[in-house]
Amino acid sequence: MLNEIPKHVAVIMDGNGRWARSKGFPRIKGHEEGVRRVEEIVKVAAQKGIRYLTLYTFSKENWRRPKEEVNFLMGLLSRYLDEKINTLIEDNVVLNVIGEMSDLPETIQKKLRDARKNSERNTGLTLTLALSYSSRAEILRAIKKIADRVKKQDLDIAGIDESLVNANLDTAGIPDPELLIRTSGEMRISNFLLWQISYAELYVTPKFWPEFTSEEFEKAIDEYRRRERRFGATEPARGLPS
Repeated sequence: MLNEIPKHVAVIMDGNGRWARSKGFPRIKGHEEGVRRVEEIVKVAAQKGIRYLTLYTFSKENWRRPKEEVNFLMGLLSRYLDEKINTLIEDNVVLNVIGEMSDLPETIQKKLRDARKNSERNTGLTLTLALSYSSRAEILRAIKKIADRVKKQDLDIAGIDESLVNANLDTAGIPDPELLIRTSGEMRISNFLLWQISYAELYVTPKFWPEFTSEEFEKAIDEYRRRERRFGATEPARGLPS
């Protein structure tokens, strides 16, 4: 029996620069083409009934890139919000952000806050952009919030469990991904959703992100549906054990 369509798919969008270099283009061309793939994948995810799509858009480590490239990426994000957010809202998409938004330029922070507010009543796909995101930093923030409650005697240590940790992560209220896709063939997680992907199926494709079309996305979904998910048991399971 095939698995159901995953409710939550997370994507490490990798390979923009290498794709551009392979074509003889400057790196920025790869980022521009990557934005087009985002639009395409958001549409097909919504059409297939996926409820949550989380995209690793800009990591905390990406700030180490050359200033010119970082500035270009921030400008590209700003233009995307200007040009596409109304379409997303009209398409019933909810926009969400995880990561340290305070690291971003103030103009982009405002656009993201406005986009979140204007889409919060939508009922379709929740699109989460991971921006200035680090999973280790996210987990540390959660630990500090919980520790502060213990220090204030608002929480007993015995009350700390997985559900409490979940509630203090950036992704609070969002189910864990069932499927994690990584493009460009790299075999690593890159500090992305380390807690949340504990039981996720991994799908790695050699395709660079600008090559990851809707057809490639559907291949990943089909592969997920064919897999047996056991969660440590000996028989296939349809969900996490209680």
